[in-house]
Amino acid sequence: MGDGPMNAQTFDPFEPYDYRHGSVVAGLRWKNPVGTASGTFKLDACGEYYDVSQLGAISTKGVSPVPWEGNPTPRTAESPSGMVNAVGLQNPGVDHYLLDELPKLKALDALVVTNVAGHSDEDYAQVVAKLAQSEADMLEINVSCPNVTHGGMSVGTDPIALERLVRRLRGMTDKPMIVKLTPNVTDIAETARAAADGGADALSLINTLVGMRLDTRTGRPIIANVTGGVSGPAILPIALACVWKVRRALPDMPIIGIGGISSGRDALEFLYAGANAVEVGAAALVDPQAPVRVAHELEELLDRRPRLADALEKGQAWQQ
Repeated sequence: MGDGPMNAQTFDPFEPYDYRHGSVVAGLRWKNPVGTASGTFKLDACGEYYDVSQLGAISTKGVSPVPWEGNPTPRTAESPSGMVNAVGLQNPGVDHYLLDELPKLKALDALVVTNVAGHSDEDYAQVVAKLAQSEADMLEINVSCPNVTHGGMSVGTDPIALERLVRRLRGMTDKPMIVKLTPNVTDIAETARAAADGGADALSLINTLVGMRLDTRTGRPIIANVTGGVSGPAILPIALACVWKVRRALPDMPIIGIGGISSGRDALEFLYAGANAVEVGAAALVDPQAPVRVAHELEELLDRRPRLADALEKGQAWQQ
């Protein structure tokens, strides 16, 4: 703690800002260490609340080989200090993404991390093949999807299947490739090593945890899908522990920390746990300007932490 009141509350979310503290992730420089978390960003909506080019990176909603309608409703439920969702990666497909959202983001001078979703290894391969020569700056492989070639389980829970998939995708593109890890495993360091062995350039963690809510009037699950992903401030301590553990297992691997970040101080904790950058997700559902607000708050905090700021600029993580 020990920091006084933040002045970032007065920031203008549309005014151009010259950030002093950037970060390097997998060889690419982010103008600041804050991006959006996949699944919580849509340009047409978020662009109404802030200049998206102010962020270090924009991680898009998951892109699939064909349009996905997502899960039946209800899809969301509130939970203590968070929410449960089972939207089901609804999106219009990679072809629409390449023709519509990606060109718009690049026209705004945003650094774009395209999130890749699939229900099979072949799904992932089809999307990566189409993105390989696109304007996307980085690819983020979401290995938390139910995978039909893996018995309906997430490929991200099986180190052998994960390494095989990442190795296949690595051979299809020269773009920096991030693998987004699920926390729903016994040992996240094991799956992190598998992704690294397969050729991942960076890791993002964590994705949501499995959870549910029940309607006490009916005794039935609130969400039509029964279970969903838990996100929000409640998962922050879990996400921090995962980042800490993976950093110690893989000292040189770039890591993007995700989970419950709603302030610059939250982001700072992730950087001290070993992350090179962070992504803000659920907080934007409460405060649509949260990602850029967090970036401004973190900027002030890094002013008073030159050693950490210098390490991030060099593409290095904080060393305990």
